[in-house]
Amino acid sequence: MARTRTEPASPMARPPVTGDTVLDAALTVFAARGYHGTALSEIAEALGIRTPSLYNHMTSKQQLLETLVARTLDDVLTDFDDAVRDVPEPAERLRRAVHVYALRHATHRREALLVNRDTSSLDEPALTRLRERRRDHERAVRGLILEGAEAGVFAVDSPALASFAILEMCVSIARWFREDGDRTAEQVANEYAEFALRIVGYA
Repeated sequence: MARTRTEPASPMARPPVTGDTVLDAALTVFAARGYHGTALSEIAEALGIRTPSLYNHMTSKQQLLETLVARTLDDVLTDFDDAVRDVPEPAERLRRAVHVYALRHATHRREALLVNRDTSSLDEPALTRLRERRRDHERAVRGLILEGAEAGVFAVDSPALASFAILEMCVSIARWFREDGDRTAEQVANEYAEFALRIVGYA
């Protein structure tokens, strides 16, 4: 009886390399090593391709950074707008705005680490443009606190200082949060939203 020849198992095929997969790989490596600590060869290695092949999907390492920072800031502002839309009560508006911002820092840690550490590595004019985009969110949160203070809902002397404290508090989540910790991302976001209301003196 003739023996049946066993075909060797084929290696698992890698997903196709696209502009989005290059951005995702760059995000992972940038978050781990920092923008200046990352070589394009490391991004290519993560994708299983040669470095010159990256240029089929990007123009430069700087362009990758700019795209990632811009996308993240756009998403932050979209989160904010969606959270407060059609919510008239100042305390609930602030609670929702802080909840989504805290949640994003727990669930999108790579993006948060990149934006908060490496935005300053952008070249002009992207640096000024994206810093201003980030300030749009800061001003929006400060505006919520100012509205609540003027309405007598919040007891806070400096809305600017309060908003700074709240945003910095949320930013820190990306540095310490772990999915296997004793709090879920949702629980952390809920607690931080309550912390924010205490900061602005909401009783």
